[in-house]
Amino acid sequence: MAPSDTTTGHPPEPAPGRPAPAEAPERPAATGRADPAELAGRLRAVIQHLLPLLRGHSTHRDLTPSRTAALATLDAHGPLRVSELAARMNIALSTTSRMVDLLDDRGWIARRTDPVDQRASLISLNDAGRALLRAVRRETTGLLAERIGRLPPDRQHLLHAALPALEQLVDDAG
Repeated sequence: MAPSDTTTGHPPEPAPGRPAPAEAPERPAATGRADPAELAGRLRAVIQHLLPLLRGHSTHRDLTPSRTAALATLDAHGPLRVSELAARMNIALSTTSRMVDLLDDRGWIARRTDPVDQRASLISLNDAGRALLRAVRRETTGLLAERIGRLPPDRQHLLHAALPALEQLVDDAG
């Protein structure tokens, strides 16, 4: 049950611009397992609110979420062909080609001929792209660390304990 306002006996109102907190579920069933559908819905809602918060504070206004994702994918898996980048990002090849051209125009990537197929190109981050990605990650990590630091210690512990499961969700998808 959510905590109540001591003056009205009703749950406190959420801060402006924030979703109402989900009611705390009753104890899990005797199996001790939480409902995956409920967890998925709550996790999706949290992610939907966290991502814009992190993006909204970036000083790099020309770096959209999709461009950031492309740079991060190249950082983790590059060098890649444009088709491989499109597949990893699960977006259309034509969209990826336009994005790669834009990243190249901004000076964030390098292109070189694929040694396996001289007709194809491999793209990778260059020094400017790596520096930009590091700066964005520092900014967002700092902002998130500040928010986490404001949580009570018991909530910080719960968040820490949840990380292995969240990391496994990402690993299983990859």
